[in-house]
Amino acid sequence: MIKNIIFDMGNVLLDYNPDAAMQMLGINEKAKPVILKELFGGNEWVQLDLGNISIDEAFESIKQRVPEEYHTDLRKCIDEWDVCMVPVEGAKEFCDYVKANGYNAYVLSNAHKSFYRYFPRYFDLDFFDGVVVSADVHTVKPDIKIYKHLLEKYSLKAEECLFIDDRADNVKGAIKAGMRAHQFKNDFEEIKQYIKHQ
Repeated sequence: MIKNIIFDMGNVLLDYNPDAAMQMLGINEKAKPVILKELFGGNEWVQLDLGNISIDEAFESIKQRVPEEYHTDLRKCIDEWDVCMVPVEGAKEFCDYVKANGYNAYVLSNAHKSFYRYFPRYFDLDFFDGVVVSADVHTVKPDIKIYKHLLEKYSLKAEECLFIDDRADNVKGAIKAGMRAHQFKNDFEEIKQYIKHQ
């Protein structure tokens, strides 16, 4: 029996789209592919999610690989990339459905410390029964340790949890931890039907 719904954040609750962020921030067209590769695709992004480095440290490291004329745009991106983080269509309504029907709701996210700045713009942290952010525990999905940390922290039984994530590797990690899991494809209605019949 499912009692707990565990949400990934990016592309499940909030839209994570670096291309859109750069468009919204007015980043130089020539700088865009460089920043996309070196910031969003670089190791520093992972280290930020792990909570191992600060934003300033990430910038100092990344700028060594980025032409100087793009440094201003790089800094703007690293400070304001979360402009793209707006609610996924149907996410708020689904969260309300979950709580209204007696399920507990949790967030398990690979995210920087900045999570606590942008996430509350759209979702009240107190709405959720628990939140685990990778930067706080120095472990990222799909490492089984982060799923077990959430289970232990909130005294949850894995078999009573449904984990929802847009990435297949993270879904596999949850299954390894003993949870049921669903790869999200903008299909809240299908998930609703699934949990109704469990």
